[in-house]
Amino acid sequence: MSTTEIANDLLELCRQGKNMEAIEKYYADGIVSVESMSAPGMPAEMTGIAAIKGKNQWWIENHVVHSAEMKGPLVAGHNFAIEYNYDLTQKATGKRFVMAEIGLYTVADGKIVREHFYYSMG
Repeated sequence: MSTTEIANDLLELCRQGKNMEAIEKYYADGIVSVESMSAPGMPAEMTGIAAIKGKNQWWIENHVVHSAEMKGPLVAGHNFAIEYNYDLTQKATGKRFVMAEIGLYTVADGKIVREHFYYSMG
């Protein structure tokens, strides 16, 4: 598959709430995932599909998603970007907030080998 095909399908799976399916389908075993900052008990950079699945499971278990909007993808060579906008509640605190995020992805040999997330929370 081309980078554009992977980007479009990943976006559609995420819009359907099938993030774990997207990981299974498109992420390389040695994926590197980078967040803009670390969180308690979670480093900013993680490597390996098991770690990425764990990070996504943590996200699901700790947030209520009231709405999610995704735009893109913007594709350039072997890279693409998707814009994510969320209205969330943190389950532990009950705090509701909005989050804007850009995910930058790199594709090699038909798999996503790197993702880097930039975000702000209001």
